[in-house]
Amino acid sequence: MDRQVKKSEVPSYEIVEEKIKEIDGSIIVFRIFYIFMQIVYKFQLIKNDKLCTIEIPRKLLEGLKGRNGILEDELNRILEAYLVQTDCWNKV
Repeated sequence: MDRQVKKSEVPSYEIVEEKIKEIDGSIIVFRIFYIFMQIVYKFQLIKNDKLCTIEIPRKLLEGLKGRNGILEDELNRILEAYLVQTDCWNKV
């Protein structure tokens, strides 16, 4: 089973949250898990009564600490690819 982590354990959490709010201010970060075997953080997001799960590589999040513009663009691409797609959002 994936280990649930606190926001404070996630590298560059504030940047991820900021980017999510820029896309849609009504989205809330519900839970975060760390998947050791894949070395990714799995974010579960809620919007109204729907849930979306996004996996972001740990290396990307660690690289964002220095506010790297290229990595921020990569994060934006990942977030937009999931959050804009209606396939990601499932009714809970």
